Parts: sequence; structure tokens; C-alpha cells
Amino acid sequence: MPFRLRYIVLAFALGWCVALLKAQTDPQLGQYMHLKAAYNPAAAGEDELMHIAGMHRLHTTGITDMPMTTYFTVSAPFHILNTHHAAGIRFLNDRYGLFSNQALHVQYAYRHKIGNGFLCVGIDLGFANIRFKADKLNLDSIANLEQDGYHRPQSEDNAIPQGSGKDGVTGMGFDLGLGLYYQTPQWWASVSYSHVNHAKINWSDRTFFTLNGTMYAAGGYNWRLPDRDWMLRPSAMLMTDFASWDVNLTLMAEVKQRYRFGAGYRVLGSVNLLFGVDIISGLQLGYTYELPANRLIKGSYGAHEIYLAYGLDILSPKRTNRYKSIRYL
Repeated sequence: MPFRLRYIVLAFALGWCVALLKAQTDPQLGQYMHLKAAYNPAAAGEDELMHIAGMHRLHTTGITDMPMTTYFTVSAPFHILNTHHAAGIRFLNDRYGLFSNQALHVQYAYRHKIGNGFLCVGIDLGFANIRFKADKLNLDSIANLEQDGYHRPQSEDNAIPQGSGKDGVTGMGFDLGLGLYYQTPQWWASVSYSHVNHAKINWSDRTFFTLNGTMYAAGGYNWRLPDRDWMLRPSAMLMTDFASWDVNLTLMAEVKQRYRFGAGYRVLGSVNLLFGVDIISGLQLGYTYELPANRLIKGSYGAHEIYLAYGLDILSPKRTNRYKSIRYL
């Protein structure tokens, strides 16, 4: 293929992809075992505790316009007669390249006692706001095309959504998620599916963004060693949109029910180091460093993730001075 024709095809392909954008938009989580309500509404109110949690993640430090994710969730259990329920909210602010996603959802979970654990069914309802910063897209820079006549100027390309100013184009759509969750003191299992309705975010008559569904399957086990001060907590998560997939394998150790450290491996190419501590009873701080195990290591210093979570027993008013650890989340 002639040199110039190759870049013309590249520019056309980029414009076509923008016109029919479909992508896995859900961000990665390093300490998914501590932030289940971020991806599964059925985990709201687990352990019969009110949970307040926040997470901030820098995905590829050292790269210009690196992806950045912030999660915030609040959930609380409540009883109606002899039945168990939970409700919550979650907020997502996710920036990746020329795109950003702000989402606000309300969550509800029905919790049913089975054996020595709870089987929970949850639903997630809300809105997602997707923004595309077209002013930062420079096809001339990408294709190195400077000669007139080989392509249409970006500002005249109808396949590229055009916005006004730095905010670019934006659109909002209704979003729906579902989940199942089972938890005992020894182990937990989670299955959820986000963007069930595959919301179509319209930017113009010609351009739109589709929120493809993402399935999560995760689980973990709490294994107490003969030395009662030590516990091993292996866990795993599968994340797929059925076009691509990723698996995160993690092994954490807990000492004296307060200090945690471990390592993980992501199949798509990274190694994780995880740390955590209970600052006070019920207040948990965690940090993850993710080092690329692929070509990204040449341009990125890795990912950093920090989270803070608090668990409070609101169903036992007679014990207002007693709080419970959320180490088994």
C-alpha cells in the first residue's frame, strides 16, 4: 500500500470508529474484594453494616492524559418485618483519553438468609453522562498529514463529533445493572452485569456512544492458618464484555485482623502489590501499586490506587459505641 494512501485509510478508520463507538467502559479495580458495591449492587449492605467507601486510581502514570478513576459508594442495610434489605448510591468519575464518564446510580438489594450466609439479589439504576473532547483530537498529528488534498480537515469531518470549547460534546443515558451475591464468614461469590440495557448516548444525528455490557464474576475465601493471628485470603475476578476479557488473581495475607499485604496478577499484563490497614476499628485504608508486565512498562510508571472505607453497625442501636471491622468484605 502506498505510503500516503496508508495514512488516508488510517484517518478514515479513525473517523468511522468515532461514529460507531462501542467499548468496554468499566474501569479496572485493584482491590475489588473491598469495593464490591462498585460493580455489584447485590453487595450493598453486606455484613449487615452501613458502608462508606471511596477509591481513586491513576491508571498509567507517566503517560499524557492518563486515565483516572474515582469511585464513591454508600450503602446501608434495613429490615422490614423479618426480611433483610439494603439500599445505597454509587458515583463514578472516570476519565480515559478523549472520553470521560460521570455516572450516578441508586442501588437496592434483597438479602435472604441461606445456611450460614446471605444470598442477595441487587439492581442498579441510574444515569451515565459520556463526554468526548473533540477539540483534542488531531488527525494531522496522528497520521502526520500536512499536504492539502489528501484528507478533509477535521473541523469539516461529519464522522467526528464537534463540540464547542473545551467541554466537547456530551450526552446522557439511562443505565441499568443487575447482580447476585452470596457471602458466608468463610467465602463469598459474586456475579453481576452492568449496562444491561446497552444505553445509546447520542452526541449528534450522526455520532453516538454505546455502553456495552460488562460481566463480572468474582469470589474469595478466608483461610485461617494454625497460627490464629494469620489468615490467607485468595480471590479472583473475571471481567468481560464478551469481546475481550481479563482475569485478576490475588492472594492477600492478614495479620492480627488489622494488617494486610499481598500480590496479584492480571492476565492482560500487570503485577499488583496490595497493602491495607485498619486505622481504627471499622476504618480501613488500602493501597495498590500495579506494574505493567507488557510494553506499557516502557512509557508508564504503573498504576496507583488508594481507597478508604468505613463500616458502621446501624442495626444495633443499643451498642452505639461498638463498631465492626470490615475486613471480611
